Amino acid sequence: MSTNKILVVLTSHSEMGNTGHKTGFWVEEFAAPYYAFVDAAAEVTVATPKGGQAPIDPNSEAPDAQTEATKRFYEDKIAQDVIANTHKLSDMKQDDFDAIFYPGGHGPLWDLTNNEESIALIESFIQANKPISSVCHAPSAFLNIKDSKGDYFIKGKVVTGFTNSEEAAVQLTDVVPFLLEDEMKKRGADYQNADSWTPFAVQDGLMITGQNPASSELVAEKLLAQLAK
Repeated sequence: MSTNKILVVLTSHSEMGNTGHKTGFWVEEFAAPYYAFVDAAAEVTVATPKGGQAPIDPNSEAPDAQTEATKRFYEDKIAQDVIANTHKLSDMKQDDFDAIFYPGGHGPLWDLTNNEESIALIESFIQANKPISSVCHAPSAFLNIKDSKGDYFIKGKVVTGFTNSEEAAVQLTDVVPFLLEDEMKKRGADYQNADSWTPFAVQDGLMITGQNPASSELVAEKLLAQLAK
């Protein structure tokens, strides 16, 4: 049995608008899926738009944001080295992987939503009938991908992502460049969600999305199940 190769794409963006606060990727949303993948003997490659050190959202390092997966990450020099030396997104090719996964944090709203390299890469996975997956704010990377007819890929499809109410709860509604829930609905997606902070993930064909940090492991499980088919 061949080893599944999974490409994980993280943000390079570290500034929270012009607030002076830092952002980046959310540790739990990388750690839980990363360990789900490696424990299932998958080969994981991590890339960012800029390459090199991927910025961690400092809020995701708060005591109340920690899980078994994040504790494992902080004790794992190999995983930390992976985060410190990410590949450049522009060097990644769909042919080399079986699936792609985007962890969230607020960073992707800024540097992955309109990233032409990312959009082209995701579209190439879709054309090759390979699964695409994301969680929390990272489904923003799926907003502007198109199908073969030139329509938004998420149009008419079941998706989820960080809700307006969750954004309001963290008091960032007026800081983020857009509200993910609103943008998905504007593109005609069948947007679904559970109560705030509840684990929730949906799959439509080969697209898997999760609502919030608590949903990251669910997304990973669905992706691994899809790869096992």
